[in-house]
Amino acid sequence: MSSQPLPAPRAILFDLDGTLADTAPDLAGAMNRVRIKRGLEPAPYDILRPVASAGARGLIGAAFGLAPGDEGFEELKVDFLDTYAGALAVDTRLFDGVGELLAALDGHGLAWGIVTNKASRFTDPLVPLIGLLHAGCVVSGDTTPHSKPHPEPLLEAARRLGLAPEHCWYVGDDLRDIQAGRAAGMPTVAAAWGYCGKSEPVTWEADAIAKTPLDILGLIRSSL
Repeated sequence: MSSQPLPAPRAILFDLDGTLADTAPDLAGAMNRVRIKRGLEPAPYDILRPVASAGARGLIGAAFGLAPGDEGFEELKVDFLDTYAGALAVDTRLFDGVGELLAALDGHGLAWGIVTNKASRFTDPLVPLIGLLHAGCVVSGDTTPHSKPHPEPLLEAARRLGLAPEHCWYVGDDLRDIQAGRAAGMPTVAAAWGYCGKSEPVTWEADAIAKTPLDILGLIRSSL
């Protein structure tokens, strides 16, 4: 992590799951309904929550010990995604401070957008349900031919905002987010309030680490 201030942004791009929104309760709930249908006890929430940013791959790995390519993985994935699609925003909420952060960005004339690996099948209905309809752009996991850590989704978001990548910060709670941001030539901020997987954000080589959403405002002030 650099000790130098980040360059002043013209836009802030955010990951969705684990960064803007606490989606883990509904993701874990869907996964446990899949387990219950198979006669299994629900998996402990504290096992499922840290892998929520990894989507079906991470949750199936935690709940069933299976990885892509393993026998039965694809069947579980289809069942999980169909189950989740039916209950996207039962307990999903914006993280504390996110609403204030986005209002402050709007007030300062800074654009903001969403870049997520979540498929548009889920992103499109979820975004308005949780109050993020005013995002300057929404790039889902299937908007481009690639998903993070490939830089193309972030580059597409910059194009949609009419900005050069170096004028956008990318904020995310997973190593893939920081890798994608670096590959896109964007300053990166690790969202330490999020799920963060199995590794510590300090190891990701992000340009900065924010412990809370409102810390982003401090980073912006330091950059000016």
